[in-house]
Amino acid sequence: MSKRQLEAMMWADACRSMERADRLRRQFFHHSTPHWEAPIDVFETDKALIILVALPGVHLDSISVTLDAGILTIRGERPLPHELQSARILRMEIPYGHFERRIELPPVPFHISGRHLADGCLMLRLEKEPR
Repeated sequence: MSKRQLEAMMWADACRSMERADRLRRQFFHHSTPHWEAPIDVFETDKALIILVALPGVHLDSISVTLDAGILTIRGERPLPHELQSARILRMEIPYGHFERRIELPPVPFHISGRHLADGCLMLRLEKEPR
């Protein structure tokens, strides 16, 4: 391995370590503000928008969904399991704590007509209101 390859490998390792440290810092030291966003899929039919939000480990009763001025906001919390709170972290890639996802909707009036949680995904149905 050349000196240049070794330096590149060390730099990449350092960047990954800094990224992990920053993620952990955000997760544990900003408890009052949301610090992760759930991934989403958005589908449109003639009559509705269907939004899938990946929230494994989050209970439906800990999720708040609001629709205001064309912005859908999904908030909640995925707590660290109690038995892990005193464990030593070897690797942590799953985000825990407060989350918030804001989705700007198309300029059509909508109302939330359904929501359910299945297989770790929140499914929201937003019906288009007749014009």
